[in-house]
This record gives sequence, C-alpha cells and structure tokens, in this order.
Amino acid sequence: MGGTVLVDEEGDEIGRLPAEAFAGELEVPKRELTRILHRITAGDVEYVFDDSISALTQHGSGVTVEFERGGTREFDLVFGADGVYSKVRQLAFGPHAEALRHLGLSGAGFSIANHLGLRRGGILQHGKDTAIFLLSTGDADRLTVSLSFSTASPALDRRPRHEQEQAVRAAFAGRGWQVPRLLEAMSEADDFYFSSTCQVHLDRWSSGRIALVGDAGYCAAPTSGMGTSQALIGARTLARALASAGGDHAAAFTAYEAELRPYVAENQAIGQETAATMFGGGGTGPAGA
Repeated sequence: MGGTVLVDEEGDEIGRLPAEAFAGELEVPKRELTRILHRITAGDVEYVFDDSISALTQHGSGVTVEFERGGTREFDLVFGADGVYSKVRQLAFGPHAEALRHLGLSGAGFSIANHLGLRRGGILQHGKDTAIFLLSTGDADRLTVSLSFSTASPALDRRPRHEQEQAVRAAFAGRGWQVPRLLEAMSEADDFYFSSTCQVHLDRWSSGRIALVGDAGYCAAPTSGMGTSQALIGARTLARALASAGGDHAAAFTAYEAELRPYVAENQAIGQETAATMFGGGGTGPAGA
C-alpha cells in the first residue's frame, strides 16, 4: 500500500493521506545515517565518546572546555549540535525553559514485527487527546510505532523509562483495536524512545565563539518532519559561511543566521500547524523544563 490510511477507533478506514504526508520517496533510518557520517569523517575528525561538557569559558583567542571525564581542552570555536536539551546551549545561552516551546504532545516510539503486512505506508488513528501512527518503510518486516498523547509540559522527557511507559499506558487505557498489542510490545522493545513535541526559539544562534546547529538552536519539532534535514542543511550553511569569512567567525555566524532563519521559520510554522491539527496542540508558551 502507499500513503497513510486514516482509521477510527475500531480500525475501520475513514480516509487516506498521500505518501508524501509523512515521508518522501527515500527514507534513511537515523542510525544508518549516523554510521555513514561517522565512516566518511572518522579519518579527519577526532570523536570522543562517553563524555560530556561540564563548563565553557570564552577568552580572546578561543574557548576553554571542561569535560566531565576528559579534563580541560582549548578550542578556537565551539558548536553545539547536541539536540533539544543541548548542554552547550544551557551553558552558553541559559536554562532550557528559556528556549523550549512545548507544542502540547508527548509520546513513545519503538518498532515491532510487521504483523499488519503494511508495505511502504502507514495507518494513523487520532482523537481528541491521543494518536497512533504505524509506519512501514524500508524494512518490510518491521513497523515503526508512535503513541502520542496530550501533555502540558515536556517533563516526562527526563524521567525514567518505567515512568514514561506508565504515562503512555494511562493515556491509552481502555482503548481497543491494536492498542493492547502495542502496549505489550512497548515494554519489550529494545529501541524504545520517548520525546515531547518541542521547538527551540532563540533571539540569536551564536554567542561569541560558540554557535548552535540543528535542534540545539532551532528545533522545528518532530511534527515538522524536518529535524534531520534541517540540521544537515544548517551544518552545510554554517560551514560555507565559515569558509567564506576569511577567519572572521563573527561575520560567518551573522551570515549563517541571516541565510537560515527564513527556512527555519517556515519549518517551525509547519511543526506548529501539524501539532494543532493532530489534536489541538501547537501552543507556543515556555516549556518549563
């Protein structure tokens, strides 16, 4: 099948969305993209795993970076590309609550066996406060599952998995159709993740010698469908600006932001509209996380 089938609470079809509504012709799993990017850059880039930045101190010629495990090092520039809950942004720009905007949704994701026999298509069921999305992409034997529900804040993002699962079960309690099977599979999934639909809004994406890239600086929310693409385009734009600036990082950061902001604004508008369409999300107030 192609496209996405809309179903009611009994699983009966009530409409269809085109294939491009949730995915394009080509979809690369994030884990595979990460492996590809690592493979083609490993010879030129030093990767440090299992560590985190604990402090950033700027001075005239660079940035002193303190690591939790790796001591202290000096860098000319620092780029935070560490996601919605960016440690770099927190240290250089302020608390998460000042940047995050919660759009009213949270949810769990995981994969299961494709017991429905879907082929490059999906099934979407949504009501006032919950939404179920089942999607088959490149792996015909697996289904990607998304169980979303209304929330007032993204606080669950930072809670243990068992609390996140409890919240999902409470939101979908008493539901029929595929729900009991999905909830059972959720607890057994080894690829479980939980996230809220948030955006990042900042007046600027750089501070001195520190700049932000991707979700850390301008997340458009999962409902935009542009997270990875926007991050890669942002990284390319920043690299091009730096290459053209002749060593003037301030000029490069200004050019980067001027070029990219209109594109980000469009994607963030899509993210808000989609969240509102699903079941009344789309709020733009502080996340409070």
